[in-house]
Amino acid sequence: METTLHQQLKRCYAQDDDSTEVVLGQYRIDAIRDDELIEVQCASLSAIREKCHNLLKRHQLRVVKPVVVRTRIAKAQKHGGPVTSRRLSPKRGNLLELFDELIYFTRVFPHPNLVIEVPLIEIEQLRLPGKKRQRRWHKDFKVGDVRLETIQRSVELRTPADLLALLNIPPTIESFNTADLAKIIDRPRWHAQQIAYVLRKTGAINSKGRNRRGIIYQRAA
Repeated sequence: METTLHQQLKRCYAQDDDSTEVVLGQYRIDAIRDDELIEVQCASLSAIREKCHNLLKRHQLRVVKPVVVRTRIAKAQKHGGPVTSRRLSPKRGNLLELFDELIYFTRVFPHPNLVIEVPLIEIEQLRLPGKKRQRRWHKDFKVGDVRLETIQRSVELRTPADLLALLNIPPTIESFNTADLAKIIDRPRWHAQQIAYVLRKTGAINSKGRNRRGIIYQRAA
């Protein structure tokens, strides 16, 4: 089921109310603005990888991939019922979470016809009672809907260099391994390894050798 968030983002990017859910050949396009096709993807990028690959052969395409940086949790007893409580989730999102999805998109990005736009958003998540838990670690709720509260800012990605810019690697660092990268971005090494994979596959970095600490990378973009 389409969330309110998806509907809201489509309207944000469409040029008018008649420019959403437009049929183009075998595909339904989320929105159109001027000569640009727009796909809003709140779920995994892997789900639209083949679609984007085909559309890019003939069209300018903007993929809107939101990153949730703040969530307000609203609870209700049933869908459409009154909200009984609201609170801010202590969990905060981060722009670097985008790399979790770009792993599935390295055969599509970069492309001269493609722009990936990443709006950093605050949302309200409506939670409804779920099935009775069979295990303590199972969730006792289901998500009824997700709504957009605000867009803090947006980042556009067109080239491999744009990916590197997200990491704020000091220009004095000419080469690095994933342990170095983990320190720079203040993330676990496994996440730095994931990011390095995306950077290498998209042509943002290349390997220049190996030492006891692992593969040594350098900028290529």
